[in-house]
Amino acid sequence: MFLKRLNIYNGDVPIREIPFHKGINLIVDETKSQNKTESGNSVGKTTVLRLIDFCLDGNGKNIYLDPEFRTTNKKIEQFLKSNNIRILLTLCKDLDDATSNEIEIERNFLKYKSKIQKVNGETLSNDDFPKVLKDLIFNSQSEKPTLKQLKSKNIRDERNKLIHTLKVLDSFTTDVEYELLFLFWLGIDTDCSKDKLVRDKNLEEKLQTRLRKESNLSQINQSLIIVNKEIADLNTKKEFFNLNDKYEEELQLLNLTKSHINQISTKLSRLELRKELILESKINLEKDYSDLDTEQIKRMYERAKSLIPNVQKTFEQTLSFHNEMIQQKISYITEELPKLEADINKERRHLKLQIIKEKTLSESLNKSGAIDDLQIIINGLNSYYEKKGNLEEQKRLWEKSNDNLKQIQSKLDTINKNILSKDELIQERITEFNKFFSDISSRLDGLHSLLSAENVDGVYKFKIGNIEGNPGTGSKKSQMASFDLAYIKFADSLGIPCLHFVLQDQIENVHSNQITNLLTEIVDEVNCQYILPVLRDKLPTDIDIEHFEILSLSQSDKLFKVE
Repeated sequence: MFLKRLNIYNGDVPIREIPFHKGINLIVDETKSQNKTESGNSVGKTTVLRLIDFCLDGNGKNIYLDPEFRTTNKKIEQFLKSNNIRILLTLCKDLDDATSNEIEIERNFLKYKSKIQKVNGETLSNDDFPKVLKDLIFNSQSEKPTLKQLKSKNIRDERNKLIHTLKVLDSFTTDVEYELLFLFWLGIDTDCSKDKLVRDKNLEEKLQTRLRKESNLSQINQSLIIVNKEIADLNTKKEFFNLNDKYEEELQLLNLTKSHINQISTKLSRLELRKELILESKINLEKDYSDLDTEQIKRMYERAKSLIPNVQKTFEQTLSFHNEMIQQKISYITEELPKLEADINKERRHLKLQIIKEKTLSESLNKSGAIDDLQIIINGLNSYYEKKGNLEEQKRLWEKSNDNLKQIQSKLDTINKNILSKDELIQERITEFNKFFSDISSRLDGLHSLLSAENVDGVYKFKIGNIEGNPGTGSKKSQMASFDLAYIKFADSLGIPCLHFVLQDQIENVHSNQITNLLTEIVDEVNCQYILPVLRDKLPTDIDIEHFEILSLSQSDKLFKVE
């Protein structure tokens, strides 16, 4: 799919229409760099990338919120939310064919009844919106990889995507999720349930670690043998006493109540154990909060500014970003705490009722005039039945956990065996990809970059290396460009559905010779669109900017035309 145009409306009033073409598409910021405030929203050149991302199921917050330092452009936020600002993105399968199939995506920034979220004129829910787009663009109805994951390398507008060529997802993403994503990019289908199975396995192993602190399954089984023997002996002694029916009935009810108390107590312990695990993780994360002496660091930064005038971010901003990331992780791991608390309170109420019932039955039995010797036997039986109930519940938990692990591992083994059976195909696809990757990267910056994949403990891990050594900052950007362009050529060679556009921010870090090579030669060889927000005075002088320019912005003509 290609980008055809992006329209911005305030209600029915057009604000912008941005047409796209094949090859290089430049969004040019005319502001002189020495006077520029690098905020990402100063004139809106990066915002164009984020509007496209918004139409492809982005949350849109990064349009007015700096994702790195969490600073908000209040004017833009108010403008978007106080007006019916509609974004209309049109994709098409073939830019050279006027009759080519198109996808029209429309969204706004309002909520509830005023919210607009349409694909080809059809209003879709938050759940259906990404699914429909994924099916239309990638011809896939599988649950994972998600649309957000699949588009991630095509829209490089935020920090993690600008410093990592491959690991372009958030910090919570597991190796298994990356494996699924990379294999999908290679055109190799796998079972998308693997990641959930691995998470379930980790949870069961944590539970068993806690259970093992109390006892193991063998010890429980041996203890049950002894307890059952003691119960049998006491029951034999009890038969010498002539008990009335009511006493026997109440005694059985008492034992049943004690058993219920044991079961509830064990369940409550497991819930509290789960809560404890979450709170432990929360405490460990909270220890990572930084509360450094910002005044002392500020003086250091001010001194650094006198030596390096272009220092743009304060230590407080960096510290705030660090703490915000920690807070996001804490929110993620504690999201089930409210339900856990509710379940714990429910079980505590149930336990309290059973304890009251036990006390009532015990008092009733004591009043029935049982002789002392019989009472000793009954007390002994109650004690052993209580122990038996506790042991049986522990045994049940162990056996259930072992069975869960066995089933999970069996499913994982089947999935891993299926993936491993495709190793030859995986390596062939990587070899095919590297033909394009190595060629483009060597021509762009003289480094032969290569993709490789190794199966480590049942999970394929992908990484990029190069023959010549590790790339620098500029070469890292050119490596990303090489990877993204090579992938499009690779996907087209195998007929794998893909996005035929790359949105790349901060291209200024690439050496001018590489930019010239990229803009005048390499991109033209790929059936794609390369969209770049750039500062005019940062581009090489030999570039014909007007030939590539699709939008010109300045301090007097900002994207949303809001001063």
